Amino acid sequence: MKVIAKKTRLFGTVTVPGSKSHTIRALLLATLADGVSHIKNPLPSADCLSTAAAVPLIGSGVDLNLSTEGEPGTEWIVDGAGKNIHLPDDVINVGNSGSLLYFLSPISGVFTGTSVFTGDASIRKRPVNHVVDVLNQLGAECFVTRPGKNGCPLVIRGPITKNYVKTEGSVSSQYISGLMMAGILLKDGIKIELTNPKETPYLVMTQKWLEKVGVEVSISEDFKHIEVKGAKSLKAFETVIPSDWEAVAFPLVGAIISDSEITIDHIDGSGTQGDDAIVEVLKSVGADIEWNKTDELLKVRGGKRLSTENLPNGELHVALSPFPDAVCALAVAACFIEGTTVLEDAAVCRRKETDRLKVLNEELTKLGAELEEGEDFLRIHGHSPILADGSKNPEFRLHGGNVESYFDHRMAMSLSCMAFGLPEGEKIVVNNSECCSVSFPHFYEVMNGINAGFEAE
Repeated sequence: MKVIAKKTRLFGTVTVPGSKSHTIRALLLATLADGVSHIKNPLPSADCLSTAAAVPLIGSGVDLNLSTEGEPGTEWIVDGAGKNIHLPDDVINVGNSGSLLYFLSPISGVFTGTSVFTGDASIRKRPVNHVVDVLNQLGAECFVTRPGKNGCPLVIRGPITKNYVKTEGSVSSQYISGLMMAGILLKDGIKIELTNPKETPYLVMTQKWLEKVGVEVSISEDFKHIEVKGAKSLKAFETVIPSDWEAVAFPLVGAIISDSEITIDHIDGSGTQGDDAIVEVLKSVGADIEWNKTDELLKVRGGKRLSTENLPNGELHVALSPFPDAVCALAVAACFIEGTTVLEDAAVCRRKETDRLKVLNEELTKLGAELEEGEDFLRIHGHSPILADGSKNPEFRLHGGNVESYFDHRMAMSLSCMAFGLPEGEKIVVNNSECCSVSFPHFYEVMNGINAGFEAE
């Protein structure tokens, strides 16, 4: 599917889906628990549905409360495997979900026997050597089926026999969260030593989830030492999944780069999602954003001149390792900010659905942006459409064009929203835009509810 996006003015109230990160953790921990758990406001995205299809293979039952049209309901019920949890009954196909791959593979390593993981074409390009290394350190046998390749299919022969592992913390937080969950099932728990930890808010999220279900977890202040107490029987739970800050980023950025006024409701103020840092980043360059944590509302007023002029050395520097999934939305926003924005400490962004630093450079350049790409950064020389006196900025040269999503949901959504701030008459055509369903089902329909004007082709 192709989506055509044009200049527009957003208005009204929009609700984003529940958090993918929270939903997948809830499904996995409900599976490990004894009894029936209730998950309300889950995200019915492709990744979460892949997880719901996978966890029955290790012993749980999942009721998605499907409608007569086959749409998942707003409350999912999980009959946990508990003490009867077992080796996967079949090959686990994670679809496009890196989270599911990296979370469940360490858990599968606990069992005696062989587990096999695979996924779609994108997943088979995602690196897994770090998973191979840690599981081999822990006494399991782990390897990929294709010699010389760093990707699925991934084979794991358990059981894990050791409880200490040392690994590079900058590769990804997801498999570390998987190790933490696997530690619950190990008699002596697990001790993890990290070098150069990154994406640390997600480790805190996992810690809070484990503590919620009664597991003892300790994480050192520098995140280099993690310990999970094992052999714990988990009790079933009831939970409400908070809104997804990774999804909030798209209507938020779309509104600030255009003459828009929107309210985003049911905003998560718990602090468990590192992506909420985007609010302060954008406010630092002049974005008009009001976050009412009591009422769980985010009010956004666009049409303002955004500039780095009041920041140190006149540049905006954003360290992305704590919230790397914001890179696409922030890169688009930076194109409309007068001055230089440096999205740095971002090497992990090269190991997502695609090499996001590389493809952002390529696709934004097609649209007239000025970027420099480094090993772990993007430097974006942006221009506001208006000068300080409110007149048109002759240096603003962004325009429309045909762009590729690379089947990456965050690329598709960010490039689509970029069109809102373009000059009248310009349009952006996003190829293979249907991939949004991975994290934001019905994204285009939801955004059209606040006048986005997206057209499918």
